[in-house]
Amino acid sequence: MRAAIALGSNLGDRLANLQNARDRIRALNGVAGLIVQSAIYETSPVDCEPGAQNFYNAVIEVGFEKSADALLGALQEIERALGRERTKPSPQSSPPGRGGREAPGKGNRSRTIDLDLLYCGSERRDDAMLQLPHPRMTERKFVLQPLCDIAPDLRLPGQTKSVGELLAQLPDPAKITRLTDKW
Repeated sequence: MRAAIALGSNLGDRLANLQNARDRIRALNGVAGLIVQSAIYETSPVDCEPGAQNFYNAVIEVGFEKSADALLGALQEIERALGRERTKPSPQSSPPGRGGREAPGKGNRSRTIDLDLLYCGSERRDDAMLQLPHPRMTERKFVLQPLCDIAPDLRLPGQTKSVGELLAQLPDPAKITRLTDKW
């Protein structure tokens, strides 16, 4: 199945963090290869602590031969290996597929890497560990813009509009700057 993953970083060498995460995802058992990757964008932090550095964001799509749960677990391991620190996790807030919130009601913390599972084929889920497609991706320019780079005509499970149409109608005024296509 095709699975899309959003990558974000606003601590340390942000470009190197995204490259390292992408390369680790490509090397995962069950990944049949990197299908496509978006450009990297720089975006203002959303719901982060005051003074947080801008994020670098991108989306990749991979072929994956295992379950969404297996991919979610592998993404969390990559986050830990790359220095992602979480406050007290909860099933609702911790997994990347649930949005990566650090502490309910506290906003997001800066992070070396954030990996969000956006979709896995046509799978739809809403349980304590994972929501597919990602529940807030259609509200976030920093996700929709890079996803539009790689799949503008994609209709996500449960959506009647394409990714490109969702991006065009998004009222999000956040500034987003395309940095590089080659990474």
